[in-house]
Amino acid sequence: MTREAPLVYLVAGEPSGDLLGARLMAALTERSGGRARFAGIGGENMAEQGLTSLVPIEELAVMGLVEVLPRLPNILRRLAQTIEDIEARRPDVVVTIDSWGFTGQIAKRLKARGSTVPRLHYVAPMVWAWKAGRAKKLAKRLDLLMTLLPNEPPYFEAHGLRTVHVGHPVIESGAERGDGAAFRARHDIDALAPLLVVLPGSRRGETSRLLPVFAQTVGLLASRFPGLRVVVPTVETVATEVTSAVAGWSAPTLVVRGRVEKYDAFAAADAALAASGTVALELALAALPNVVGYRVAPATAMIMRRLLKIKRVNLVNILLDRYAVPEFLQDDCRPDRLAEALATLFDDPAARAAQRADLALAMRRLGVGGESPSRRAADIVLATIAKGPSCDSCTP
Repeated sequence: MTREAPLVYLVAGEPSGDLLGARLMAALTERSGGRARFAGIGGENMAEQGLTSLVPIEELAVMGLVEVLPRLPNILRRLAQTIEDIEARRPDVVVTIDSWGFTGQIAKRLKARGSTVPRLHYVAPMVWAWKAGRAKKLAKRLDLLMTLLPNEPPYFEAHGLRTVHVGHPVIESGAERGDGAAFRARHDIDALAPLLVVLPGSRRGETSRLLPVFAQTVGLLASRFPGLRVVVPTVETVATEVTSAVAGWSAPTLVVRGRVEKYDAFAAADAALAASGTVALELALAALPNVVGYRVAPATAMIMRRLLKIKRVNLVNILLDRYAVPEFLQDDCRPDRLAEALATLFDDPAARAAQRADLALAMRRLGVGGESPSRRAADIVLATIAKGPSCDSCTP
C-alpha cells in the first residue's frame, strides 16, 4: 500500500539533469499538494527544491568514452552506494534522469536484484544519433520512459517499452524573460558596450579542453571590438576552474552563477559562444545569436566518428535539419574560425536577424506555448506511484 507521503527517489548525474530534476520536483510538490518527499542524487538546483544529495553530483559529471576510465573505480563505488540507499529507503518510485551510462546501471542492478519499485527514466538516450541498440537495453531495464523530443517514442516502443513524450522543459525555463538592462546596470556595463556570453560547459572535461580555445577567441575579438565585455555563466561542478581560468582573459570578464544571472546575461548580450548541449535550447528561447565550439578527447572523437549517424550536434540544427547555428567541432574548433563567426554576428544586423528567426522556428517545433512538460512528467510519476509496484505501463 502506498504511503500517504510518497517517496520519490531521483538520480541526476550531471547539471543538465539536475535542472530537469529540480523542475520535476517542483511540479511533483505542486501536483501532490506538498506531500511528495524526495531522496537521491542531484546538484544545486535540486537542493533548492529540498533534496539532500547522497553523493556530490560533480563526481558523476563525466563525459566521453576515454575520460570516464580514470574515474571508473569511484563511479562504481558510488553506484553500489546508490543501490544500497535505494534498497534501504524503499521508495515508491525511482526516477533516473539522463546520464544513461550511470543511471542505466542503476536500473539494471535493481532489476537483477528483483526490486519491485517502478523504474522510470526521464530523457531518452539519443538512439536516433548513435547506439541504436540501447533502445532494447532500456526496454529490458525500465517500466516507463519519458522523452523530451516528439520523434523519440517509436524507437523504444518497437521494443515493447511504454514511452511517453512529455516535452522539453527548456520551454518553461524562463530563458526568454531575462532583464538585460538590469544586468548591465548591476554589473556596471555600458549600454553600448559589445557583450559576449561564453558558456564553456558544465563538466571538467569540457571546460579543460574549451577554455583555452575560448580564451584565444576572446583575445581576437577584443582586438577587433574595443570595449568588449565578457560574461561567463557557470555551475558548481566547474565554478572554481572556470573562475581561475578567465582571470587572465584579454577582455574584462565576469563570472556569474544561478539562472537569474544567466538569463539576464542572455538578454544583455549581443552574441554567445557555447559548448554543445542543452544550453543551445536556452539560447534559442532567449533569441540570443550564438556560435558553437566543441572538442572531445581525440580517442573519443575517433570512436564517435564511426558511431554517429548524424552530421550536426547542436539541438537547434538537429530540429531544423540544417546549419542555422554555426558549429565548429574538433579540429575546426579554432580561435580564428570562432572569432570570425562571432564577429559576423556582432557586425551584421541581417545575420543576427536571420539566426533569431531560425531560433524562433526551432522553439515552435519544440512546443513553445504548449502544456508544461514538468507537470506532464509529474503526473506520470504520481500515476505510477498510485498503481503500485506491479505497474507495467503507467500513464495518467
